[in-house]
Amino acid sequence: MSKRDVSHDVSLAKLQSMLGVSRGVVDGLIELGLVTPSRGPRNSLRFTFQDIVLLRTALQLRTSKTSPRRLRDALARLKRDLPSELPLSGIRVAAVGEEIVVKSGPTRWDAVTGQMLLDFEVAEVGGDVVLLDATPERKGAAAAQARERYELAEQLMKTQPSAAELNYRKAIELSPEPFYAAYVDLGALLCEQEHQCGDALAVFDEALEHFPDDAVLHFNRGVALDQLGQLDEAKVAYERCLALDPSYADAHHNLAILFDKRGDRRGLIRHLSAYRRLSS
Repeated sequence: MSKRDVSHDVSLAKLQSMLGVSRGVVDGLIELGLVTPSRGPRNSLRFTFQDIVLLRTALQLRTSKTSPRRLRDALARLKRDLPSELPLSGIRVAAVGEEIVVKSGPTRWDAVTGQMLLDFEVAEVGGDVVLLDATPERKGAAAAQARERYELAEQLMKTQPSAAELNYRKAIELSPEPFYAAYVDLGALLCEQEHQCGDALAVFDEALEHFPDDAVLHFNRGVALDQLGQLDEAKVAYERCLALDPSYADAHHNLAILFDKRGDRRGLIRHLSAYRRLSS
């Protein structure tokens, strides 16, 4: 018989970071019997996928219209029915009025009764736990869903970059207006990944169609071009950044490096002096 894969269990510190709560709050939920964490090296607490879902559900839904009794019943059923690992289709738990609804892939059910639901509208979720206090009103729903995806991507950026990329792209797709922050953060994330600067460049080029006079986007585009070895185009991008914002110190810094690579001492000194002046 195969043992449970514990490689995805998380530490107390990581759990607190994911939930944004203190040790005392986690201890209180453990004392209520909501979860029973295991013990890892040096007797440290370790939390499973089910633990994370249950704790997030309790914290996110405690301010909803759901009664305490219904919430306890829902948590008890979730504890019994949740899979041991996060399914590829993801899991979404939401308060809809007084009801608590769970969605995984095309399946939707009432968290208390286990009854299947057919008419609960919800955006698909790709591979990560998402909890909502309430579904957004129809007006502005796309913007709300885009913001939800963006915030999820921010949480996943350091630990699960591929999942973060997926959610940044979904935020851009869902947003009824060009999503500036999602473009910037997605491009920066891709530029940090090996062999993905070309993808980052495509993101910045698309963003500049919507925000042609944004200095940050031109600078970031320059960084992507720089890492791709397209130094002439990188120089143009940095100079465009400075034309829009002459006080952009990092653009001076990167131009100084480019001029140094070219053996252009005058250019090196000019931009290095500007960088030092602006950074002091």
